[in-house]
Amino acid sequence: MSAPWCGARWVQTIAGANPLRIGQSEPVETSSVPRLARSRVGRVLPGVANLAGYQRGWLPKDIVAGLVLSALLVPQGMAYAELAGLPAVTGLYTSVLCLVAYAIFGPSKVLVLGPDSSLGPMIAATILPLAGADGSPARAIALASMLALLTGAFMIAAGVGRLGFVADLLSKPTILGYMNGLALTIFVGQLPKLLGFSVDSDNFIGDCVGFVQGVLAGDVLPQAAAVGLGAIVVILACKKFAPRIPGVLVAVVLAIGATILFDLQAAGVKVVGTLPQGMPLPSVPAVGLSDMPILVAGALGIALVALTDTISTATSFAERRGEEVDGDKEMIGIGVANAAAGLFQGFPVSTSGSRTAVAEQTGAKSQLTGVVGAAVIVAMLIALPSLFADLPQPALGAVVITASLSLADFPATRRLWSQRRADFFIAVIAFLGVAIFGVLPGIVIAIAISVANVFRRVWWPHQAVLGKVPHLAGFHDIARHPNAELLPGCTILRFDAPLIFANARTFRDKVRALAEAQGSPGWVIVAAEPITDVDTSACDMLDDLAAALAKQGTLLVFAELKDPVMEKLRAYELDPAIPSEQFYPTIRKAVDAYREQRNMDWEDQPDSATSGEG
Repeated sequence: MSAPWCGARWVQTIAGANPLRIGQSEPVETSSVPRLARSRVGRVLPGVANLAGYQRGWLPKDIVAGLVLSALLVPQGMAYAELAGLPAVTGLYTSVLCLVAYAIFGPSKVLVLGPDSSLGPMIAATILPLAGADGSPARAIALASMLALLTGAFMIAAGVGRLGFVADLLSKPTILGYMNGLALTIFVGQLPKLLGFSVDSDNFIGDCVGFVQGVLAGDVLPQAAAVGLGAIVVILACKKFAPRIPGVLVAVVLAIGATILFDLQAAGVKVVGTLPQGMPLPSVPAVGLSDMPILVAGALGIALVALTDTISTATSFAERRGEEVDGDKEMIGIGVANAAAGLFQGFPVSTSGSRTAVAEQTGAKSQLTGVVGAAVIVAMLIALPSLFADLPQPALGAVVITASLSLADFPATRRLWSQRRADFFIAVIAFLGVAIFGVLPGIVIAIAISVANVFRRVWWPHQAVLGKVPHLAGFHDIARHPNAELLPGCTILRFDAPLIFANARTFRDKVRALAEAQGSPGWVIVAAEPITDVDTSACDMLDDLAAALAKQGTLLVFAELKDPVMEKLRAYELDPAIPSEQFYPTIRKAVDAYREQRNMDWEDQPDSATSGEG
């Protein structure tokens, strides 16, 4: 009997499950699996709880998927490590530890973690200024490891504190713009490596200038360019015409073969070289206190991006499997994975949609797939550290460039132009923030834009004057229906936002203008169904506004106000400025009351909708 199957049976046994009966090939279905998931073990170690439901038929599929996954993990791990400004081998250390840690603490059965192209530039932007131009690799590794520990701590704290909602700080347009800017930054930054030369720059503008200068100066190495461009063609061709074939692995194997066959290293093409043998021992990275402020700031940005990426990726794959995503558990699982990587000379990680898709397509059923992939990497580092010694650097650049192409979504950005111009400009600003100011300032700008956009919609919410439209039930926005009829001496205003300090003045000025336009005496009916809250500042404004309107003969009336909001207004003691008889359950009731008071004939269609569209 295989070890994983024995482990699953052991977990079932200690959880109180019925053991296998003699002659049975599958575990007896009991309530032990959900019971274990709800237990303390299940809450702290969801990966272990998942083992309780492991089926023996999954084992061959997980092993095959793990072997295929390892073929992708090795070249991508090394490529993304160098993207982060670190030795290639650190990408392998990172991959091993995050996969094993997530298999224990992660709730998802198929999600694959590892070094990520979207985090690489953020890591580099954080650690390279601290390491200095002449900083040793050991210094850069220590900084990156501490960055992973801090990122893990923030994500664990967020998960324990149920702060998954912070992922909402980045709106979809903001993410689009940020990712487009990140993709362009990565693409341009890797072009020199692809063509066989280097550029000394730490920003996008400098990369562009350095690349153009290098090309004009004749620094391009034809052999390197041939390898790099050829690798891109192979990866993209496999992705388009044979998606089940790991194009990255094919490109890497061909690049190694070309390097050996044509002795490209002698021609000046840089290679990875022999990797250090074995795995490092766990250790706490040694960094100075003076480094911590920058590392903390970088870790916060990385944690936010990783969290956003994790929630979106986990949700996408969970929906395919008919499962639910526990965002808090996901944060804890990925936080522990980051912390584990940091203790073994690794750097921050996130989920990978591409690697998760590969695992799923090859039949992965559990996190054993990731464990198998990690075991293959460890075996390679112990027994075959020189396996990738002849891997040319331009091929790694090709891996990163093709990954950057998957980050960008320019068609979606173009669609924003026709869908919502404001969101399009938000995406453009986020894009320019990354491209002009850098990756870390770019994420700050992106968050600031998202938050400012929320406040903009609250400060200046949509408002609509409603009227009666012939042959259409209810009351509707007169801006959308020019033929709408207004009730003489009465204006119906819909205010589409909570009424708070930020927009109280806007509401007051609008009501005053409507009251002056209709003349006195009259009513202003507030269609209050969209108003979900009223704070103390807005309440004071309502008190003063109602009193001022009453002096000029205008009555301020509310219709369709929600009960929780009504209770808040009662607690504010608005009487006598707005007595209870000025609140109506529907707009129709308020209009009828006004008509009865004025003895007016103004019939609308029967109520199937009250506030209408707008």
